[in-house]
Amino acid sequence: MTRPPPPRPFPPQPPSPLAPGRPHLKGAAGLTAGLIALLWGQEVADQFLFGTRLDGYGIVPRQAGSFWHVFTAPFLHDGFAHLIANTVPLAVLAFMTAVRSVSRFLVATFLIVLIGGGLVWLFGRGGSVHLGASELVFGYLAYLLGVGWWERTPVAVVVAVIAFALYGGVLWGVLPGNPAVSWEAHLFGFVGGLIAAAVLHRTPKPGRARRGG
Repeated sequence: MTRPPPPRPFPPQPPSPLAPGRPHLKGAAGLTAGLIALLWGQEVADQFLFGTRLDGYGIVPRQAGSFWHVFTAPFLHDGFAHLIANTVPLAVLAFMTAVRSVSRFLVATFLIVLIGGGLVWLFGRGGSVHLGASELVFGYLAYLLGVGWWERTPVAVVVAVIAFALYGGVLWGVLPGNPAVSWEAHLFGFVGGLIAAAVLHRTPKPGRARRGG
């Protein structure tokens, strides 16, 4: 009597590039440093080489042919004082976002820029230029809070609490106030961050089993 050979075990599957794993300290630090260097390098060039003309690539709501400015506006600033105000919160929140998964950080950043900037282009105050990394600051803060809500794991909740403790006070910035400040970029960047968290971290609920006929 012969027996069939035992089935071969399935080879181990490589982890998804979007799956969280060990903290990516070096990758997160490198991305954060690169992002801050990009912002400062751009502003130095804009001030001393281009005479602030690069600010024209900010978002001008509903201006025909300028929608693509949603991808440049978060990296532009109205002078060094504006950039300095954004540098520290951006660096902290970007690092906190990237440390769990570099790939998720990149996807989240793209979604925040596209969704947040797109909504500013659609609904922002006309006749004004919206620019600045505060869109990313609010987006990353919302993303970290959203991850805590969707995952509800100890690590995600602790990170969300820390992020809120550090920068929760800025949430007043989503309300209209100083006409020189783009509260629309704050609000819609926050919306973009929440959507990014839902897309990347929400686990669909299992459907109910149906009975056969």
